[in-house]
Parts: sequence; structure tokens; C-alpha cells
Amino acid sequence: MLTLLIGTNRPQSRARRVADFYATILDELGAAYQFLDLLELPADFLNTTLYHNAGRHDGFNEFIAPLDRSDKLIIIAPEYNCSIPGALKSFIDALPYPGGIRGKKAALVSLSSGSMGGALALSHLTDILFYLGTTVLPQRVRLPHISQHLSPEGEVNSPLFRQLLREQAEALLNS
Repeated sequence: MLTLLIGTNRPQSRARRVADFYATILDELGAAYQFLDLLELPADFLNTTLYHNAGRHDGFNEFIAPLDRSDKLIIIAPEYNCSIPGALKSFIDALPYPGGIRGKKAALVSLSSGSMGGALALSHLTDILFYLGTTVLPQRVRLPHISQHLSPEGEVNSPLFRQLLREQAEALLNS
């Protein structure tokens, strides 16, 4: 089972549209998947799940339970201020340690309005995941100038982006 992790809690995010498009690729490849959307984090998440409260929030524990059924992740992370969204970092910090996502394989996709496609965000996220014992697929996909290549309906209209996402999905499924 794969988990498509939408790495922002922003309503109506482009990351969610990219994840929905990625799901169409997984459908074509016959892969089972589930979504984990940070938009659905418990409202009191920041105040009640971190540090001495780790593991004590029933809503958060229920939210992350699907990760136990998944051995592979696809993390769609928009670039916010040259890094990953704070919601994604806080989510990762609230996961059980050293468990959580240790031992899982992850494919990373970043998107940005700029020309670098979230390169720094991917670098930061890769470092975090390595520290946690998550294997990161070498085929990290960057989607620069995403607004020019993503329709409001979630269609990725760049042939190159479509190819890169499909190649990444195939590599993850074969890993």
C-alpha cells in the first residue's frame, strides 16, 4: 500500500491537485494507495501532539494510523519560503520516534511558483527523512512554475512533468 501525503494544510492547494493527478498514474499502474492530507490534521494539533504529549492525542493517532498499513510514501511538498511547509515539519515531528516512518521508502515531489521547483525544500526534506531512517528514492521530482503547468481541474499539462512523475511512480513500485 502506498500513501500519498499532501504536505500542506492549505485549503484547495496545488499540492492536493498534484496528488490527485499522481493517483491517476497509480491507477494506470494498478497500485493500491491512500491519501493522507494534512488539511485534515486535528485543529488543536500544534498544542496537543508534540513533545511531552507525543502519542496522547486520540485524533492525531487516528489520523496517522493509515501509515501503519503503508510501506511506501509519496510526499507532495510545496515550497514555502525556500523550505517545506511548517505543517509538514510539525507533522513529522509529532510522529512516533523512532518509529513513525522509519524503514519506509519515500518518493518526493516538490512544486513551486519559481524556477527551481522547490529544490531547497526537497533538500531539507531529504535530510529530515534520512535522519529518521526513511529511504528516499533518488528520482526526486521538481515541478517549477507549477501554475503554468497545472490546470484548476488538476491536470498536469507538461509532457515532461507527466513523464517524470510516471517514471518516479514506476521506480517506487519496483523498489
